Amino acid sequence: MLHAFDVTLSSAQLLWGTFASLSSVSLKLGQKRREIYTRAMIKMYTTSWCVDCTATKLALKKKGLEFEEIDIEQVEGAAEYVMSINGGKRSVPTLVFGEDAASLSGFSRAKLDAFLGRNGLV
Repeated sequence: MLHAFDVTLSSAQLLWGTFASLSSVSLKLGQKRREIYTRAMIKMYTTSWCVDCTATKLALKKKGLEFEEIDIEQVEGAAEYVMSINGGKRSVPTLVFGEDAASLSGFSRAKLDAFLGRNGLV
């Protein structure tokens, strides 16, 4: 928004101010897009009885990362998908982000941090 005192600024100053404002807005939008992308793209394949699944969920929540939980015993085709990416094993929890997938069966923070790190989610 231009105010009466703004008209005394040179064209270069106006252009720089506009560029700086746009850069700031672009940065904020970029961060928001990454946040939305991250939240939408983490999928965790689980079962209701899996202790490692519970540990993984708690660790992700503690890090402030949201995820979509998919129970392989309730969602048609989910168990087959998990087996296709885990060498035929129904390994849970399995995390998927984009094209990357990892079984966190035998949960450890190191496994979770490795998965998050290689996907830029830390």
